[in-house]
Amino acid sequence: MLVLVAMALVIGSAGSVAAYALIKLIALVTQLAWFGRFDTTPVSLADAARTPWMVAVPVIGGLLIGLMARFGSEKIRGHGIPEAIEAILIGQSRMSPKVAILKPLSSAISIGTGGPFGAEGPIIMTGGAIGSLFAQFFHLSSAERKTLLVAGAASGMTAIFGTPMAAVLLAVELLLFEWRPRSFLPVTAAALTATAWRPLVFESGPLFAFSGVPALPWWGLAACAMVGILAGLQSALLTKCLYTLEDLFERLPIHWMWWPAIGGLCIGLGGLIEPRALGVGYDVIGDLLAGHLLVQAVLAILVVKAAIWLLALSSGTSGGVLAPLLILGGAMGWLVGGVLPGNPGFWALLGMAAMLGGTMRAPLTGAVFAAEITGDLHTLPALLAATAAAYAVTVLILKRSILTEKIARRGQHITREYGIDPFELTRVRDVMVSRPETLSANMTVTAAVETVERGEHRTYPVIDAEGRPIAVVSGKDALHWKMSPGGPEEALAERLTGQAAVIVHPGDVVARAVDLMLGRHQGCIAVTEVETGRLTGIVTRRDLLKVRAEVIRSEGERRVYFARRNPLRRGACERAVRG
Repeated sequence: MLVLVAMALVIGSAGSVAAYALIKLIALVTQLAWFGRFDTTPVSLADAARTPWMVAVPVIGGLLIGLMARFGSEKIRGHGIPEAIEAILIGQSRMSPKVAILKPLSSAISIGTGGPFGAEGPIIMTGGAIGSLFAQFFHLSSAERKTLLVAGAASGMTAIFGTPMAAVLLAVELLLFEWRPRSFLPVTAAALTATAWRPLVFESGPLFAFSGVPALPWWGLAACAMVGILAGLQSALLTKCLYTLEDLFERLPIHWMWWPAIGGLCIGLGGLIEPRALGVGYDVIGDLLAGHLLVQAVLAILVVKAAIWLLALSSGTSGGVLAPLLILGGAMGWLVGGVLPGNPGFWALLGMAAMLGGTMRAPLTGAVFAAEITGDLHTLPALLAATAAAYAVTVLILKRSILTEKIARRGQHITREYGIDPFELTRVRDVMVSRPETLSANMTVTAAVETVERGEHRTYPVIDAEGRPIAVVSGKDALHWKMSPGGPEEALAERLTGQAAVIVHPGDVVARAVDLMLGRHQGCIAVTEVETGRLTGIVTRRDLLKVRAEVIRSEGERRVYFARRNPLRRGACERAVRG
């Protein structure tokens, strides 16, 4: 664990540098494509001229991304987080150097040429690739590589947004698939390292400073939950539309390499209607929180941003989803906030957090993320109410999130529910077979073969004169002995010379028995008393299913222990008994 923490410090620094390089690269492409300047200063596309060039630039960007995906790596398509999850679950947390280079480059081209995406998905993918590549230089397990991959992803997100706690929560809720010190501490170390570097490469302080928290009435939290419900419905609608459009793209009679260009055409046409819908849109987020927008402008941004984001992302181009989700949820919250007490910017903030938490199935991340980017922790109760409500809506409506649906379509089922390992809670005594049939070590091999052939069991423990197990034999062993018999009076103990029984005790957890059975490739293990060492039972593979059966029973069986008695029903029963 300490070695992984030390490695995470290096990866956190590298992730910060990668985030800085990506932001500067996006700004450079934006300046070159739209204003003809070689400059790395971030600029808004609100001032871009509405000319045919506004349509041509995203199309050219889409063509470049299609070529990079076709002849470089197909893994650069999409918004990055599903690809990181897939690498963790089925790729042994191994990413290629090609992805580490092409993903930020393609994302910079996509966003810089007007793509309505954020930089967080690409930097999560890029930071993850950096962590994975670093880990591949050392003798590490797949689980340890996963930790360093996620550490790189968390450091990249922290560097861009300045949200170390949200980055760690995102790792726990979406990427790690576990909660252990071995993974939690290195990821935290990487996020804190990026926090330390951030004032040097970006700026200190919250990304969107906000202090417009109103004094909510007694029903205020209910209103916050209502905004969350609306965000959950909005999230479900966007998710459904996204994968419907992906299905339509799949039916096109042209190669997928050309799809991003079609998405770029839609982006350009949308830009003619509302230029502020293009690009990352951090300026739009700031204006929504500050309330510096008119209703007509917010409606235009909401409709155009949703349309071009869905069409562009479904076309397979490269870009993130965090910033678009913040804008779409924020616009909805801002509009609803017009009829609620307080500053509309506060309700926009709730909409942002709820959209993020519901769409990504990460409610804690959504709440803490919104609090960290604004620097106002007083909003946490309201944010939690909104994100939890949005999460409940999306879970009830959708089988999978926008992140895991893509992986499921590739044949991989992802579950996001964590639980305690039942094998770590159950004792061997609860599942073992007591007083099993045994073979005596003094009996002949011929008699042992006959007993196994006549018996009803697949495995038999062999015990000595004092009742202690010396081995476990199976039908396969009996068949082998029958095919290569020894002397007629050869004792079973002689045939088993050199073997030692693998044992557990009744008080051991079942997980230990499982580990021993897997390590020895055995389907049965002996259970002995601690004091005497005598055989008291056995555990087989079939017995292990009892643990799963108990979990299902505890989940599905419902009982009433304090039922109210019905005096009328009781009297009727007494009359029936007397009759």
